[in-house]
Amino acid sequence: MYIPAHFAVTDPAALQRVIREHPLGMLVTHGPAGLDADHLPFEFDPEVGTHGLLSAHVARANDVWQRCPTGTEVMVVFRAAQAYISPSWYPSKHELHRQVPTWNYEVVHAHGTITVRDDERFVRGIVARLTRRHEAAEPRPWKMGDSAPEFIDGLLGHIVGIEIALTSLVGKSKLSQNKETRDRAGASEALAARGHAEIAERMRPIG
Repeated sequence: MYIPAHFAVTDPAALQRVIREHPLGMLVTHGPAGLDADHLPFEFDPEVGTHGLLSAHVARANDVWQRCPTGTEVMVVFRAAQAYISPSWYPSKHELHRQVPTWNYEVVHAHGTITVRDDERFVRGIVARLTRRHEAAEPRPWKMGDSAPEFIDGLLGHIVGIEIALTSLVGKSKLSQNKETRDRAGASEALAARGHAEIAERMRPIG
């Protein structure tokens, strides 16, 4: 990934925030048939190892866990909010006419080594934890116990767990840091008015 110095993210807390707030990652693998990508919701534990541990599950029918056995190097891409930026949103454009369109975004590339976890206890645990986290805001959170045990047992038999021990986190935050404060503020306000609240807040100048 090309990362100019002014867009580079090295703070572990900032990298972890993107993973935590946008857990649907793109698992990029390279097997005998070439490159492939799977989109999976991940659980992230920053306390395990040097850079943290990702956990997820895939359908047993998805051969990624066979194409990429334990020990395979993989990458997971986590992308936060993104949006098109019009030069018309920059006050300086109307004075100097030296601005062009661009696209702003935040992204983290998590590199690591995969471990296949084909055991019922692991997949039950990962499904339960993901469910608790993402159902927490519901008035009546769904839980695995809401369904008959034999139904859940049958579904668990059709999935396989994976873990990815992270070896590095590479982050890029392209939020108009290379623009004047007034231009960055103008773009932030325009995005907020168009419903892009998350990236608008991230772009808002400090101070």
